[in-house]
Amino acid sequence: MMEKAFIEMINKHAGIVYKVCSMYGLEKEDQKDLFQEIVLQLWKSFPSFRQEAQASTWMYRIALNTAISNFRKERKIPAGNSISAAEFEIPDGCLFSDQEDQLGLLKQAVGQLTKIEKAVILLYFEEKNYQEIADITGITKTNVGVKISRIKQKLEKIIKA
Repeated sequence: MMEKAFIEMINKHAGIVYKVCSMYGLEKEDQKDLFQEIVLQLWKSFPSFRQEAQASTWMYRIALNTAISNFRKERKIPAGNSISAAEFEIPDGCLFSDQEDQLGLLKQAVGQLTKIEKAVILLYFEEKNYQEIADITGITKTNVGVKISRIKQKLEKIIKA
């Protein structure tokens, strides 16, 4: 029963994981490895998910923490795990395809940000409000506003350079 609920939640909010993977993974293989690591961490944390927060907020927090903490490529989902990749509705390579020119330029600029800046701007791009960003990242709402302003200025300088 828990397994079914987990799979449904992952399938419903898979876009969150894809976005974090594309933001933090440099190569397609890195993105795939990171996706696997994030799903593993979500699975490990799922029994303690008390649904006090929205599932999407909880997933963002786990995904970003996993990406920021420099996941280890050597770690894979254990063979004894009963959840198979085929159970997730993951379209092959759809998210990891090449971006349009402008999006590619923005992505390159975002790639030059710090890990925390990437997390904040990703959530901002997702149209999360300052309180949601604060809840996910663990920084204050006021600090979110300051960071977003500074990140925008930094991105503008990077793109113009």
